[in-house]
Amino acid sequence: MTILITGASRGIGAGLAERYAELGRDVIGTGRSATAQIQLDVSQPASHRDMAKALGDVPVELLICNAGVYLDKGADLDTGYDAALWAQTFATNVTGVFLSIQALLPHLRRAPGAKIAIISSQMASDTHAPGGSYIYRASKAAALNLGRNLAKDLRPEGIAVGIYHPGWVQTDMGGGAAELSTGEAVEGLIARFDALNLETTGCFETWDGRAHPY
Repeated sequence: MTILITGASRGIGAGLAERYAELGRDVIGTGRSATAQIQLDVSQPASHRDMAKALGDVPVELLICNAGVYLDKGADLDTGYDAALWAQTFATNVTGVFLSIQALLPHLRRAPGAKIAIISSQMASDTHAPGGSYIYRASKAAALNLGRNLAKDLRPEGIAVGIYHPGWVQTDMGGGAAELSTGEAVEGLIARFDALNLETTGCFETWDGRAHPY
């Protein structure tokens, strides 16, 4: 089983790659660093084309769209949220997800029962809207919407799509005060990915298996 993880150089992506390798799965991790297994800047279309070319004819059973940024943390409503931050965040968190999936569709189609997992966030939910972090929240809501629509379009091809809140995790993004260790989040997410199928395609779930309100 070949698993491709975007943003696998650190945080949850690195944790997933390490755990899957321990489970004996064939893991391909991407990242912007030159030391990444496959170099990929998800905000750059040409980088996606290079990634797909580097993979050759390898079937991908599971694509985990994990790469993301949170650039407006702590921004002030009156003076923050520069337009450039909107563009950069959406290029990574939304367009980057779409381009990853689009570039890898031929590889997913080679694997019967292929799956796509999109790491979104509880901050995508319009039910839970405490304010602030407007750019990040909007980008994760867009990624959720993207995943729901892809689930509809890819279901006839036998490709299931799930969208997931990984929890508040102790990573560079989540901070040291976060509730979950990376290991806890990773174990929960792997269980969610294993359970994903065409009956549950389009789901929005938490790391521990609860349906998340939209």
